[in-house]
Amino acid sequence: MSDPFIAAASLEGVPSAFNAARDGIDAVLRDRGLRRTAPEDTARALLLGAWATASLEGSSYSVDELSAGEGDATARGAVRLSTELLGLLPTWQRSPVQALARLHAIAAAGSVPDEELGRPVNPAGVGRLTALARMLATPTQAPGLIVAALVHAEIADAGAFVSHNGVVARAAERLVWVAKGIDPASVTVPEAGHVGDAPAYFAALSGYGSEETGVHQWLLYAADAATRAAEASPLAR
Repeated sequence: MSDPFIAAASLEGVPSAFNAARDGIDAVLRDRGLRRTAPEDTARALLLGAWATASLEGSSYSVDELSAGEGDATARGAVRLSTELLGLLPTWQRSPVQALARLHAIAAAGSVPDEELGRPVNPAGVGRLTALARMLATPTQAPGLIVAALVHAEIADAGAFVSHNGVVARAAERLVWVAKGIDPASVTVPEAGHVGDAPAYFAALSGYGSEETGVHQWLLYAADAATRAAEASPLAR
């Protein structure tokens, strides 16, 4: 079976952009595993990610406010998701669509009717998520960062759920970073890479599904975002 990710990974400028981003991540992690991390580092990175993803959805609460249990429904859902996210890694590796449904149920609780939690409502979007799951089950030579970026964009653009598709997409991206060994301890902040240049983020996502060069432009954007994700790590302070 052909490698479904490698064609995108070979687009002009993409390999060098992601190599540079991976170097930045490795610098924060001190050449992969040489730096010791504590559970507190992971917890802080996840909280920062919750703040960033909620901010991208329009929430205006600070990290400290989220840490104190404050926030609107969007922010509270993002924090709740951050505390359960890594526990969903085995489900993601076994059944990505099931994991996505659970991500939505956690993030959207309190924001949408219970009967819509974890239930895709867009048949075309469901088809795209199913196709994505098949792609993820196929061995690939593409770098993990590129797989993660494409997973993110495909979930967000598919719009399978009634709400919170962006939140689910960003959570899935972080799971891929862990699953692919990019950041096994989850101490970088992929979500912060996106909120760090929100206009570019939304423009690149919009172009992904609507422009002929959208995948290319999204990947070039995502490489820059990955660099910002490393810089936002608690270990980089």
